[in-house]
Amino acid sequence: MTKYLLNNFNLNSESQVDLLDELPVWSGPFGYKLLDNVILKKNISVLDIGFGTGFPLTELAMRLGNTCKIYGIDPWETAIIRLKKKIDFYELKNIEIIQGIAENIPLDKDSIDLITSNNGINNVEDIPKVIEECFRIMKSGGQFIQTMNLENSMIEFYDIFKRTLKEENLGELVEDVNNHIFSKRKPLEEIKDLLEQKGFSIKKIIHDKFEYRFVDGTTFLNHYFMRLAFMDSWIKIVPHDRLKEIFSIIENKINKESKKLGYFKLSIPFVVIDCEKK
Repeated sequence: MTKYLLNNFNLNSESQVDLLDELPVWSGPFGYKLLDNVILKKNISVLDIGFGTGFPLTELAMRLGNTCKIYGIDPWETAIIRLKKKIDFYELKNIEIIQGIAENIPLDKDSIDLITSNNGINNVEDIPKVIEECFRIMKSGGQFIQTMNLENSMIEFYDIFKRTLKEENLGELVEDVNNHIFSKRKPLEEIKDLLEQKGFSIKKIIHDKFEYRFVDGTTFLNHYFMRLAFMDSWIKIVPHDRLKEIFSIIENKINKESKKLGYFKLSIPFVVIDCEKK
């Protein structure tokens, strides 16, 4: 019980990053929907923001071909090391990697025809600045398309988390949970307003969702991706001296619920936002 609270993931370790899923079940559903809505053309310049270990950057490069130049920007050094291995293996000649942040993109004004980001822009430090940079480097009429998961992602877990805090006389921490959600998943209306304020015209917004299903709470909390991507943030919310107690209660609650339903479900609603530079 609660061994999931002790993690030793190191995303600066080249050997550990080499073992990450080639195409995680997390980024896959977002990325496939993004690729379905990218306007493919020859002889264009492309920027992918927040490519991680290479998806959808390498897929875009292969689909667009050698008449196109595809840039990728990401600050994650060890992921870039892995990506370069893929580029060599796939024999891709049309990719240029930029190690850096999207708040400061070292590309010329009006130089890019297509900007993509697969659930990446909602993870940057300064979203308004990133959108300004996208507008600056994009040609008039260019496509800016991104995916983002919405604030109700994993609501089934967060409802149990907040209910447990209230029941255990830690109700004041519920606002910390809400702030955590807001920091990672901005409301869609806020992002829409930002895009329009910064000069983009929203052509369409496509709503979709997928689910994670687990046999019970124990398997959910021990799943490597939950531990890798979310557990550290959840741990920071709970007082250290009550950490095992609170998560044991949460785990037991989910296990009881799973026994009734036959599984534990996490809903992941998301959108594709397809924009054009005015």
